Amino acid sequence: MSRPTKPEVPWSRWHARLHKGLIRNHDLLPKGSSLLLSISGGQDSMALLKLIVDLRRLYEWKIFIWHGDHGWHKQSTQIATGLKEWCNNQELRFVSERATKEKIHSEQAARNWRYECLTAHAQLLSQQNQSSPCHYVLTGHTSTDRAETLLLNLSRGTHLSGLGSLKSSRTLSGQIKLVRPLLIFSREDTAQICKEMDLPVWLDPSNSNMRISRNRIREEVIPVLETLHPGSTRRIASLAERLGSLKDDQEALTILAIEAIKDSEGLSRQKVISLPRNTRRTVFAKWLKQSGVPALKASQLEDISHSTSARMAPGNRQLANGWIITWNRESIQLFNRHN
Repeated sequence: MSRPTKPEVPWSRWHARLHKGLIRNHDLLPKGSSLLLSISGGQDSMALLKLIVDLRRLYEWKIFIWHGDHGWHKQSTQIATGLKEWCNNQELRFVSERATKEKIHSEQAARNWRYECLTAHAQLLSQQNQSSPCHYVLTGHTSTDRAETLLLNLSRGTHLSGLGSLKSSRTLSGQIKLVRPLLIFSREDTAQICKEMDLPVWLDPSNSNMRISRNRIREEVIPVLETLHPGSTRRIASLAERLGSLKDDQEALTILAIEAIKDSEGLSRQKVISLPRNTRRTVFAKWLKQSGVPALKASQLEDISHSTSARMAPGNRQLANGWIITWNRESIQLFNRHN
């Protein structure tokens, strides 16, 4: 998409906000890193692209652009072509991949496809330049997305981890991290960034599809909440951030608890019995995960917690992939019959 542009804005309040955020969280995007940006062409991702490119002179990043074409609408090819042309004009390295219908039959499947492609491309970039491996994949999620995700997960039913999702950084695969630098911005902020910096924005018609749950939250639920209580989106996003921190604290304390109740066989049953019921479930979930056991359903964790409580007889449970948890009066043990 070639068009005349306004004079470059070398520094703005938006650059300053992101720069300050990166200084506070200096491990988020370390200086000299190779970054792979997931760019859809929408306002959030274009704001991300512009700010990261402009801050490159301070952080000496190597920047690569990836675009996922879902093929969900007739304009998808046009968006990919226009975005490629714009990136080429900015001398940015760009690659696009198109999904097959089998790969993206649902929202979750499309998300999985994007992350699989991004992981594979980051690994390829690392192989091509082993002295500067690509360990950071960036997306344009904002605080507004964080609020929408909390509401969506809350309505579906979720644990604490679901309410505190969309963290600023998480492991994608191995050493590759998924990073969301724009969580300190709202969707209104990214719209203003695109306007002030005259950035091209490609509108995705699928964002108007009310059969997609997130779109209904965005277009129908959020406006009602903002009418009732102006600023509610910002407060919900802030709550999601605090819940995410609470989950991190809980996990750290759970690891300490596991170390305290270990014995030579596994876990001391008497020490496990002394824990509150909900804490037992949390400890079992983390201990099993640490041991490599596939995630259990809430009902399975409740069953194990109840069956190992006081006055319950010795027993065992068959778990996935050959794992068996067994307990007697003294200890709770875990082993795999395939080993």
